[in-house]
Amino acid sequence: QVQLVESGGGLVQAGGSLRLSCAFAGRTFSTHAMGWFRQAPGKDRESAAGISRTGGSTYYADSVKGRFTISRDNAKNTVYLQMNTLQPEDTAVYYCAASRPGNRWDAPDYWGQGTQVTVSS
Repeated sequence: QVQLVESGGGLVQAGGSLRLSCAFAGRTFSTHAMGWFRQAPGKDRESAAGISRTGGSTYYADSVKGRFTISRDNAKNTVYLQMNTLQPEDTAVYYCAASRPGNRWDAPDYWGQGTQVTVSS
């Protein structure tokens, strides 16, 4: 069974930065595409960024493109989300997710517990 544990959330002022980390355990990390999703209060969960198994391909929602960067370290079984120029509308619970081998990053099978990101204006 895959376990995902996010860290790095917190409170930041608008224009600031945060780096989220997600530690993966239970399977071979390098065989799983990974993604970051977020859910703001009163809204549906949405995708934010995804990364292929090797890290060679990345994907971003239009709302975060140019501000967020997803990366992974397969030696450390960890995926990251660097978030720059944060805005109040980025306030959400951020979830790390993993897809079974062969599945797309945006159709995950495993979820972390989430980490809160709050951006004050």
